[in-house]
Amino acid sequence: MPSPFPGMDPYLEGYLWPDVHHRLATQISDQLMPLLVPRYVARIVIQTVLEEIETGEAVRVIVPDVEVISGRDAGRAVPQSAQLREAPIITPATVTVPQPLTVEVDIPSVEIRDTASGMLVTSIEILSPTNKRGNGWNEYQIKRVQVLQAQAHLVEIDLLRRGRRHVSTAVAPRAPYYAFLTRAQNRKQVQVWAIPLRERLPTIAVPLRAPDPDVPLDLQSALAAVYDRARYDLSIDYSKPTEPPLDDADAVWAASLQ
Repeated sequence: MPSPFPGMDPYLEGYLWPDVHHRLATQISDQLMPLLVPRYVARIVIQTVLEEIETGEAVRVIVPDVEVISGRDAGRAVPQSAQLREAPIITPATVTVPQPLTVEVDIPSVEIRDTASGMLVTSIEILSPTNKRGNGWNEYQIKRVQVLQAQAHLVEIDLLRRGRRHVSTAVAPRAPYYAFLTRAQNRKQVQVWAIPLRERLPTIAVPLRAPDPDVPLDLQSALAAVYDRARYDLSIDYSKPTEPPLDDADAVWAASLQ
C-alpha cells in the first residue's frame, strides 16, 4: 500500500528513520547505477559517528535544614560506646544531573567513483538527525569540507524538519525539506531545491566529471519504492500526530488524506 502523502511522508521522520535512511541509500544507488556504468559506479559507504544522548532532565534533591526524629528510640540517650561503633552518616548529594550517553551511529551515504581511477566524483549525503545536532553537526561540517577539497561534487538530501541546516536557506522559499547541490568547480554557490510537504519530491541533478552530463535522481520514485518494499504502512498509525508535529494547516490537510 503506498503512502497517502504525495511527496515526503512526515511519519517517516520518527523511529522508522534509521531503516528509511539505509533503504533509501540502497535504492538511490540502484537507481543511478544503470545511468553510470561503465565509466562510473555508485557505492554505499558507512560512516560511524559518536553521538551524545541526553538521559533526562536534572533531578534536584532537597535536604531539610532540621530533621525531626520520631519513634520509640527518639529522645533516648545513645551510649558513647555505641556512638563509636556507628558508621558516619552519608551526606546526600546536592543534585543529580543527567549523564550523556555516547553511542555509535552508522550513517550510510552513496559515493559515485570513477572506475578507471577509483577517485571520488560525487558524494550523495542523506542527512540524519545526528548530522544536524551536537557533535554530529560538527563532524558532518568537517566531512563537507573534505569532500569539496577533494574536488568532488556534493549532493545533500535533507528530509528531516528538525535540526540545523548546513546550507543557508535565507533566500530560498521556506519549506520543510530541501535538497542541495554544490558543484566541485563552483564551491561558492549551492543549487537549492525547496521541497514543500504537499508536493512530490523533485528529480535532482547528480553531476559527474566534465564533459559527461548530469544524471537525474528521481527522489520520489526512490522513496516510493522504499515505502512499498518495507511496508511502512503496517507500522504507521496515521490517526496519530506526526513527530515532530505539523503546523495547524498542514495537520488538517494531512488528516484529509486518510
